[in-house]
Amino acid sequence: QVQLVESGGGLVQAGGSLRLSCTATGSMLSINAMGWYRQARGKQRELAATITSDGRTNYAEFVKGRFTISRDNAKNTVFLQMNSLKPEDTAVYYCNAQFTYYTGSYSRPGVGWGQGTQVTVSS
Repeated sequence: QVQLVESGGGLVQAGGSLRLSCTATGSMLSINAMGWYRQARGKQRELAATITSDGRTNYAEFVKGRFTISRDNAKNTVFLQMNSLKPEDTAVYYCNAQFTYYTGSYSRPGVGWGQGTQVTVSS
């Protein structure tokens, strides 16, 4: 059983900053990519940023230059530093992890999601 626990959401004024954290716990052989997705009310979930275990990052166009993703592999934790926030960044932000786990007989890939953390940006 793998759990992802997020923290750091909240209410901030436009132009402000927030830092999200997500820690993965459970029986995993390794964590490959970790990332952040977001879902605004009435919209589909979309990718914001991802980071591989060796530090390669990928950002959605709408966050480039404003958000920075990083991770602490030793603590199985991923961060999302969000600067210059806009009202349109308001959404529930979900942590995602792609990992490998052992079934007892062989290893298999798995995907986990956090419960989501609300980010609200006021104008």
